[in-house]
Amino acid sequence: MKTKLLATVLTLALTAGLLAGCTAEEVAEVTQEVSEAVEEATQAMPEAAEEPTETESEMSDEERAQEVADLIDAIYVQERTDETDALCAEAKSKWDALTDAQKEMVEGEDADPDYFGRDTGDASKDDPLNADDIGENEILVVSFGTSFNDSRAEDISGIEKAIQAANPDWSVRRAFTAQIIINHVQARDGEKIDNVEQALDRAVSNGVKNLLIQPTHLMHGAEYDELIEALDKYADKFESVAVAEPLLGEVGNDASVINDDKKAVAEAITAEAVKTAGYDSLEAAEKDGTAFVFMGHGTAHTAKVSYSQMATQMEKLGYKNVFIGTVEGEPEETACENVIEDVKSAGYKNVVLRPLMVVAGDHANNDMAGDEEDSWKSLFTASGAFDSVDCQIAGLGRIPAVKELYVAHTADALAGMEAADSRDKAAGATDLKDGEYQAKFTTDSSMFHVNEAYDDMGTLTVKNGEMTIHISLVSDSILNLFPGTAEDAQKDGAKLLQPTKDEVKYDDGTTETVNGFDVPVPYLNKEFDLALVGTKGKWYDHKVKVDSPKN
Repeated sequence: MKTKLLATVLTLALTAGLLAGCTAEEVAEVTQEVSEAVEEATQAMPEAAEEPTETESEMSDEERAQEVADLIDAIYVQERTDETDALCAEAKSKWDALTDAQKEMVEGEDADPDYFGRDTGDASKDDPLNADDIGENEILVVSFGTSFNDSRAEDISGIEKAIQAANPDWSVRRAFTAQIIINHVQARDGEKIDNVEQALDRAVSNGVKNLLIQPTHLMHGAEYDELIEALDKYADKFESVAVAEPLLGEVGNDASVINDDKKAVAEAITAEAVKTAGYDSLEAAEKDGTAFVFMGHGTAHTAKVSYSQMATQMEKLGYKNVFIGTVEGEPEETACENVIEDVKSAGYKNVVLRPLMVVAGDHANNDMAGDEEDSWKSLFTASGAFDSVDCQIAGLGRIPAVKELYVAHTADALAGMEAADSRDKAAGATDLKDGEYQAKFTTDSSMFHVNEAYDDMGTLTVKNGEMTIHISLVSDSILNLFPGTAEDAQKDGAKLLQPTKDEVKYDDGTTETVNGFDVPVPYLNKEFDLALVGTKGKWYDHKVKVDSPKN
């Protein structure tokens, strides 16, 4: 296109040099030809601008590959920022522009050709469950997550679908705690999965009143603690919030502590592994010299005792040829070399490795079953102690009995919410008939209270089951009240309570005009949120309570 443009310019220059000897008609004809040539050249220029710049053209294969590696490293982080979406899109675009040879050169702190290049299945089979129109009741299923598409669709989505089927009146939504995984799936497959904060914000914006969190985490570990910490910031955004138990239930103090959850999991995963290996029973596998090794993640968190408890549970069930290990080797006895020695000492010659993880993701495919020399499969094989080492790459989430256990945990949490709601209603219940009553109005602050002339009392009006209390304050310095939090009071559309002008008469005969308010009362005998703003324009959160109504 540049050659064509250059030829046009040269033609124009040559034509201009010949015009001097032409008639007026000839000049007009030539001028028309020149105009057409200029128009054609102008139309061609945008196409020329789309060609690579000289700098881009001069980039070496290594530089192009490094550019992609740097972008991958930039999104291989645990914190979402305002630039995350743009970086994910740019990383994929730059990757797609590489040749196959250049893609093989991609290498960074966390980047490698597998980030975009590895085939982990069809992402379109997975539903990220990030739709709005949630309704008042939501079950948020929170998982660590996985970038392996097939496992995400079968293991995590399998649990979500089971919970939804058991609770048709509730909307099930998803959140992942691993932003690194969220970014990976978004960049590679264009699938957007909410992190915990995004999912909670979505719940708030959709007007969810009752929120139940069902973690798919194995135990009360670091991920679970971080979830609870994040949820604490939103607790006052919902009328009721509950968190169901993770898969293995309560942790307990030492390795001897087991419970029904651990027993159910031990039985379910062992039965599935035995069946997949082609044996009629665990005893038949034992007679054949086969041991089953379940590999968990491991953790430095105090909850690591859960792995020791699972080993104890296997012993209690009489599963002599079942062993528990962890990638991280915490607790110490679960380290790969120690598990190899235990299986070897027990005399088993055949080993079946299977993940003790909800999903069969990176750890299962690489740390357990990978071809690298430090994978569990390679280490067991390299020990020379076994005739065969086989791997079952399947997450716990696809086992029917495990899904049922998550459904049971959700049901227990829902029952707890209903019981708590019943208690709250009982605490706030009133048989008051329509009419006016004198009721006590107390607050959590000595700076915000009913005028002393009324001894903490206000006028409670009951009409058609709705309650409102009128209170007269100590002055006119409080400009507005809001039935809720200070944060919500400052949002667009917030309906602030407007003051009335009340004349107060004191015991000494003096009078004063102060601000009064009609405050909605959601229930009696229990604290509720009431925010206020003063003359300085700053909102403050307060807890108030209305009780002891009298005629």
